[in-house]
Amino acid sequence: MKNKLQQLINKLCPNGVEYKELGELLNEDCVFTITPPKKIAKNQYKNTGQFPIIDQGQNFIVGYINDIGTIINNGEYVIFGDHTETIKYVNFAFAQGADGIKILGTAPNNLIAKYLYYAMNNFYKKSGKYTRHFGLLKFCKIPIPPLEVQKEIVRILDKFTELKAELEAKLEAELEARQKQYEYYRINKLITERCFNGVEFRELGAVCDILDNLRKPVSKEKRNSGKYPYYGANGIQDYVEDYIFDGTYLLLGEDGSVINADKTPILNWVVGKIWVNNHAHILQEKSGIALLRFIYFWLSTCDVSGIVRGIPPKINQQNLRKIKIPIPSLEVQKEIVCILDKFDKLINDISEGLPTELAARRKQYEYYRNKLLTFKEA
Repeated sequence: MKNKLQQLINKLCPNGVEYKELGELLNEDCVFTITPPKKIAKNQYKNTGQFPIIDQGQNFIVGYINDIGTIINNGEYVIFGDHTETIKYVNFAFAQGADGIKILGTAPNNLIAKYLYYAMNNFYKKSGKYTRHFGLLKFCKIPIPPLEVQKEIVRILDKFTELKAELEAKLEAELEARQKQYEYYRINKLITERCFNGVEFRELGAVCDILDNLRKPVSKEKRNSGKYPYYGANGIQDYVEDYIFDGTYLLLGEDGSVINADKTPILNWVVGKIWVNNHAHILQEKSGIALLRFIYFWLSTCDVSGIVRGIPPKINQQNLRKIKIPIPSLEVQKEIVCILDKFDKLINDISEGLPTELAARRKQYEYYRNKLLTFKEA
């Protein structure tokens, strides 16, 4: 049996659907702009109040007010920013903010506001054309099927939007749970659990090799583009045609971007052929003492703010070498690294998978929205 939407289309518009520009709809009074009596000056915005104040942009609700005289009441509207591509749907009383918006209301016997909202968003995504002024938006051409078809499309897309939001919440909750679990298994806890009699601490300079003397900075204008990563203090700065290191290394920011918000150092774990400039320290494993991966996990929890000097901030090699590192047996190090690698992979997979999964769902949503809003033109 054909689905309800297709049945409605076959019954109500078997010969196709008329497409109209928003400008035509304005002229026919099917859609009309509403200008509130006055805009709300920004110095009148309150943090709380009875009615929200709306303006353009992603923030959408920018404050509150209690003055009933400035409120648009009892309707459904599509809000379009005067100088943005932001389109919003509202079905509550609100006041217009200081930053310009166009407020589109619909004659409910001709066009459903929520349908208009979906159709306008679909037009933008499908065409790839974003306008910053209503004077251009009025040329947006959308299909106008019968009301029963509009209602069914809105019902389907509302449900799809709800399911997408639920999935997004579940994915983010999963990420948060795993991050909390990862925090529980921090390296110092793992060391304490395995080294009942304590553990020896040694200076970083004694437990790994520091290869800073092999670095070679190359100014941007002298670099030849290629496939090898060119690293600086906070990560890859460029790709060049040659390399000076080939192996497994831990890079630690030396100057400029050297410290995170939680006071841990800027670290980059790198494997393969790379070039490194003079803004990142290069650490290499020293056989038989400490696993470089173990050092990486320890440093990723280490507060180094006490050794950062100067403006711009700098961790010089002398101070770097003095950082104290716990050195349990290699067997314990391997066990801890194995545990943390598993959690690290899990967190990274979820962190990378979350936007990937969300992007896939959005594409799926956009695909079905486009199918639902594409008709044979009458």
